[in-house]
Amino acid sequence: MNEIFHHIKSFVKNQIVLSVAFLLAVLSAFFVHPDINYVQYIDYRTLSILLCLMITMAGFQKLFVFRQIGEQLVGKMSSIRGVTFVLIFLCFFSAMFITNDVALLTFVPFTIVTLSLSQRPDLFIVVIVLETVAANLGSMLTPLGNPQNLYLYSLSGLRLGEFVWLMLPYSAVATLLLILFTFVFVKKSPATLKEKNTYERTKKEKALMGMYTLTFFLSILVVARVIPFGAGLAVIVTLVFLFDRSILKKPDYALLFTFVFLFVFIGNIKRTPILSNTLSTLVCGHEVGVSVILSQFISNVPAAILCSSFTDNIKGLIIGTNIGGLGTLIASMASLISYNQYGYVEGADKKKYIVVFTGINLIFLAVMVLL
Repeated sequence: MNEIFHHIKSFVKNQIVLSVAFLLAVLSAFFVHPDINYVQYIDYRTLSILLCLMITMAGFQKLFVFRQIGEQLVGKMSSIRGVTFVLIFLCFFSAMFITNDVALLTFVPFTIVTLSLSQRPDLFIVVIVLETVAANLGSMLTPLGNPQNLYLYSLSGLRLGEFVWLMLPYSAVATLLLILFTFVFVKKSPATLKEKNTYERTKKEKALMGMYTLTFFLSILVVARVIPFGAGLAVIVTLVFLFDRSILKKPDYALLFTFVFLFVFIGNIKRTPILSNTLSTLVCGHEVGVSVILSQFISNVPAAILCSSFTDNIKGLIIGTNIGGLGTLIASMASLISYNQYGYVEGADKKKYIVVFTGINLIFLAVMVLL
């Protein structure tokens, strides 16, 4: 019995957002009993696209595609400032297409190794924090960048170009701020780096690279509404099952179930007149502010799903939940990836990390809110 309790406690600790979403869904079911309408709560298009992208990115990660690109770019730099520029902007630009989570999972460990080889462990915290900010801000430019963008883009009916144009001013300012912060915090000095790894790929690996490139473009076509999401998902899952089925274990299924439980909870809230009317009053006309504030406490993905049910101003939510990913450590769940990766470093000062993280994030958040 104690062992079962220990496993449950460990699961809840590791999957706190999923656990809370499940609890809310169960509690709401006592007020709105399960019926056929539950099936209609769920946004199957968003879940399908998320799964397509997660499968594709897991395949690229297995083949070290992003790591190889990073090593080639970093290897061209001769100063530590140049190296940090590359590392930070790798996170910024790659997050637009491979999601902020994958960007940080790929480049934060690479950053730790690179700075260690350069004998600059003093830069761990500031560079990793700036990479996290860069990934969260870079990801806001495209629907592919993060889960709440995919959901809100699907809900909004915006064309791909319209979405990018909406967030472009924020991305432009973010670029300037990241350059400024890198100049301020990283002084120019020589960098000592090892030679780049040599990636000799087998015929099978080359074929898999071609397959995952195809699945990536299929995912983009689904996002752009060129092909139906059901057909895109079926093709991608079939291809991967036939040629690289172990990858099907890699996607973050906890995130998908978090979405499902949140859809159920919010669907039930909408069918409870008192709560629905109260939330509509709070959200309508204050979409950006409410979503920014909510994101600080429940993270921007749940904030997007919650607020979207009580307003038609989806553009305001896109802006609010994207810039709301700045601020606290839990404002964007991707930020926890960097924090956990830094925690593995010998002699990691987690308290200092949180102080630096919060300070830099609040500055970026203040500038974005002023826009």
